[in-house]
Amino acid sequence: MTQYDLNSAEFLANPYPIYDQLRTSDPIFWSAENGYWILTRYADIASLIQNVHLSSNRIGAHSDRMPKEAKEYFRPFFTAVSSWMLMVDPPDHTRLRGLVNKAFTPGVVENMRELVQDLVDKMLAAVKDQGRMDVISDLANPLPATVIAELLGVPGADHQQFKKWSDDVAVALSGIDSGATRDELQALYITAQKSVLELSSYFREKVVELRLHPQDNLLSALVQAEEQGDRLTEEELFANCVLLMIAGHETTTNLIANGILALLQNPDQQEALRLNPDLIVSAVEELLRYDSPVQKMGRIASADIHIGGKQFQKGQLIVFNFAAGNRDPEQFASPNQLDIARRPNRHLAFGHGLHYCVGAALARLEGQIAVNTVLSRMPKIRLDTKKLEWHRNFTLRGLKLLPVIF
Repeated sequence: MTQYDLNSAEFLANPYPIYDQLRTSDPIFWSAENGYWILTRYADIASLIQNVHLSSNRIGAHSDRMPKEAKEYFRPFFTAVSSWMLMVDPPDHTRLRGLVNKAFTPGVVENMRELVQDLVDKMLAAVKDQGRMDVISDLANPLPATVIAELLGVPGADHQQFKKWSDDVAVALSGIDSGATRDELQALYITAQKSVLELSSYFREKVVELRLHPQDNLLSALVQAEEQGDRLTEEELFANCVLLMIAGHETTTNLIANGILALLQNPDQQEALRLNPDLIVSAVEELLRYDSPVQKMGRIASADIHIGGKQFQKGQLIVFNFAAGNRDPEQFASPNQLDIARRPNRHLAFGHGLHYCVGAALARLEGQIAVNTVLSRMPKIRLDTKKLEWHRNFTLRGLKLLPVIF
């Protein structure tokens, strides 16, 4: 059986040739090194992700990598994460999702448009006279972090601390796919647990204030739901605020940066979009498909399942490789080609089924404004490096730096 090193620097730099090989030769692949199944065909992913015997309650896959004493020590961290709506099944998922959906109505998202445009304008103005910038640190990172903090009602003075807390948690949860050793993982969890506890303490103080003086923001809306008792516990409130903070900026950072990189590497598409900015809606969908910010998502088998000649055993982790599905030639014509006018484009970048990304509309808005504004203000933008460095992360695909000159 062919083996694939899914933790190598070469794979992380460009995983798509390996995805093509897997999809062709072994589309339901057991990775002995990583200890999970990987599905790479679009049709398999779209079908199986809704299988009732595949559970989202998979935090045990992370905690089980720790020795027994360490697992007990990190119980507060894993308990908090297990309350995320991303990690639970119906009926709890249905209840939590229903509450948070109210914060991401089309009207709420559209009301963020002016703020997003103003933030992008200010960030690009700050680097205008330099003639160069790092897309990550100057735009793609601070923009979504600021937007989700504003949506949650976090004061501007607290944004930087908030971002550090959420980064700590995101890095720890990604550690299972980073090739990290057990000692490295334990160090990540120590930092993450400290940040989770500090975040919960922060939210606890804010909740006290909001109960006395409600405001027009997501946190206040969730507090009111929590007060109904049977709909949202205090632990769920804190945990899902942490989830929204992390999911609200980490993935959108990678959407903006990966998208701009794809355009820089495909100058014909970059120029086509610059000359016709009305293509931005289909362009962002294509950028999401072409180099997906979230490459994969896992489930735990709650029963033995026989699929396509393979046997998933109860307790095993099954990984849906969205990025591979998004390059499946059975679903997309010329899948390795960037086509900003591609229609239809039913990509999997935001997931599929019950756990479809609750913040998809907000991410799209931020991506559309950021990319179009960069191209209009910087028509001669180009890469300022010959070597790109990617984070050691098989789940969240993102660059460390994206230097450009304009």
